[in-house]
Amino acid sequence: MLVVLLLIVVLAGSALMSLTVGSRVNSLGGALHRVPGALEYLLDPAITPGDVDELTVLIGTYRLPRTILAVLCGAGLGAAGAIIQGHTRNPLADPGILGINAGAAAAVVTVIGTGLATSASGYVYPAMAGCAVVTILIFLLSSGGPTAANPVTVILAGVAVSALLMAYVHLMVLSSDMVLDQMRLWATGSLAGRRMDVVTATAPVICVGLVLALTQAPGLNLIALGTTTAASLGLPVTRVRVLGLATVSMLGGAATAAAGPLSFVGLAAPHIMRTLAGPDYRRIIPGSAVAGAILTLWADMAGRVMARPDEMAMGIVLALVGVPVFIMLVRRRTVVGL
Repeated sequence: MLVVLLLIVVLAGSALMSLTVGSRVNSLGGALHRVPGALEYLLDPAITPGDVDELTVLIGTYRLPRTILAVLCGAGLGAAGAIIQGHTRNPLADPGILGINAGAAAAVVTVIGTGLATSASGYVYPAMAGCAVVTILIFLLSSGGPTAANPVTVILAGVAVSALLMAYVHLMVLSSDMVLDQMRLWATGSLAGRRMDVVTATAPVICVGLVLALTQAPGLNLIALGTTTAASLGLPVTRVRVLGLATVSMLGGAATAAAGPLSFVGLAAPHIMRTLAGPDYRRIIPGSAVAGAILTLWADMAGRVMARPDEMAMGIVLALVGVPVFIMLVRRRTVVGL
């Protein structure tokens, strides 16, 4: 667990640095000095922007919520990636193969097109519902019966459902300029403009999902030995897989709803932890959550400074970094069971 503790220290330092980075960079001391005032500004509606200085308003309104969301989304995607790689025994799997991004996108484009939501906080619960429906559909399609689902059929069903849903998303986007305008902001994967209302909508779901993820470590350690061996040792494999799919849906759905589709976090974070801490999922899952949070924070900070005074979407930064990493992983290993 020493590796996890060291990563937590790195995460804490990265979060503090995130409070100083924006269209202009402030000193760490100045930013930390204003955090209590920023929290008071957020929690007390009687305090107006004129009652505090500009940096306090900036931190409380934008940087602090953005930092919290980056940590939550990265942790959720990292843990979800570890779980789906464990269940599929595929080191190149990530939450997207379960249709997480496609389910969230279909739900978001629907609520935008029907006028049911106009802000990121309004996307969260519809997107999670879309992910849940897609997860259930994939499980049903991949099983001829309650016990027949296996990693290969789950992946194939996920790819097929994702293709169908993305066709629907493209149809909706092309049918309305208003939908196109709102979807392009969400679909790039960015935390720009996210405020505390998105944090309060997302945090409970991701926190519950992380707790559920931690409880699955013993089962995933047994599944790593093979499903036949795991079942012979008394593990209810189907029940564990259903819980795993539900957990991935919660974590990936909430993170995708809040930040938009983010590539490679769920792929890279578990690989980092296997390299640093070995194959034990009791370390991989919490470590992947922390590593995912660090990756997301760094990508968000890089996006803020790479195109100053504008910014580059975090999803674009992750893609620029993630594509070479993915190619390297493919070249270094054959896709075999973990």
